[in-house]
Amino acid sequence: MSLSQVATELDAGDPLAGKRAEFDLDPQVSYLDGNSLGAPPRSVAARLDEVVRKQWAGRLIRSWDEGWWQAPERVGDRIAPLVGAAAGQVVVGDSTSVNVFKALVAAVRLNSGRPEILVDATTFPTDGYVAESAARLTGHEIRRVVPEEMPAAMSEQTAAALINHVDYRSGLVHDLPSLTGRLHEAGALAVWDLCHSVGAIPMELDAAGVDLAVGCTYKFLNGGPGAPAFLYVPVRWQERFDQPLSGWAGHADPFGMTEAYAGGPGISRARTGTPDILSMLALDAALDVWADVIVEQVRAKALALGDFFLRCLDEQVPGAEVLSPRDHRRGNQLSIRWPDAKRVMAAMSESGIIGDFRPPDVLRFGLAALYVRYVDVLRAAAFLSGWPG
Repeated sequence: MSLSQVATELDAGDPLAGKRAEFDLDPQVSYLDGNSLGAPPRSVAARLDEVVRKQWAGRLIRSWDEGWWQAPERVGDRIAPLVGAAAGQVVVGDSTSVNVFKALVAAVRLNSGRPEILVDATTFPTDGYVAESAARLTGHEIRRVVPEEMPAAMSEQTAAALINHVDYRSGLVHDLPSLTGRLHEAGALAVWDLCHSVGAIPMELDAAGVDLAVGCTYKFLNGGPGAPAFLYVPVRWQERFDQPLSGWAGHADPFGMTEAYAGGPGISRARTGTPDILSMLALDAALDVWADVIVEQVRAKALALGDFFLRCLDEQVPGAEVLSPRDHRRGNQLSIRWPDAKRVMAAMSESGIIGDFRPPDVLRFGLAALYVRYVDVLRAAAFLSGWPG
């Protein structure tokens, strides 16, 4: 049986095949960049039209008392099951970078007297930039360590560690429960960046005892470009959560306009400024696609997509250097080292196969299982087999 026949059969038997129709995607496009920007669910445009025309234009400022002000916590509660968190522990707002800063400063304040912060040496660059700034602010030293070596590197000097759940270049998944447990054994706190795993990989933040976590919503959660990020603060830390950006939205009485700051109850104290309502409610609509799906289904299909992609590469592009783990320690992406990768990806995109490029020579293909088809990964492998045809 040819690879084309196999792809057709796999797509026909895919229990998630019908989900693609819920996205506004050209049927001729193979979109393999959902690990950078998710495709738009069809429900988003209608919701935004309602928000602009009925809520903003129709109700004007009254809409703040009719659901807008509570949106960060309400939408956070919709994300909570996707990260294995109970209600009241996730809030949506600000960018990932801002939330990393808030979480890391709060973590070292929670664990005072320890002068060191460990940072994932393979982290997405902005996390490293933010960590350096947080360390200067709090008087801590940064030490960069690859996650696998953190258990041996941590000591009584370590206040907290900032770790990416999934390596953004290779797609390697780090062991969140194990690393969290080892940090706790050393008396340190675990701060996780979930940007490349939320909506892609099952996780249990509560069960693992994660101390703080952040994540974006515009990748596998399809919230749209610049969609607000989220911050997880478990109940056990909420009363002591002392973040550096104590804005009015996190105040116990935000409309009291008092001179002194007093943090609000529960997860609300993790808020900072006025919620970005248009983006927030676009995300709210995008989350509707999860109504009849669980992360475990998405993960199972993404792994199957990756396995088929590897088969296609092995048969059509023998010798291709795959950077992602060939076993199931990879996230929902596949990364390939390729000469002249930037030009290759530009040509692929022009042909309707959209992935992304990471310097200096990495092609990344996102396997967003809600809308990626088996035929899509076959098209990508076939294109590479014919390059520079």
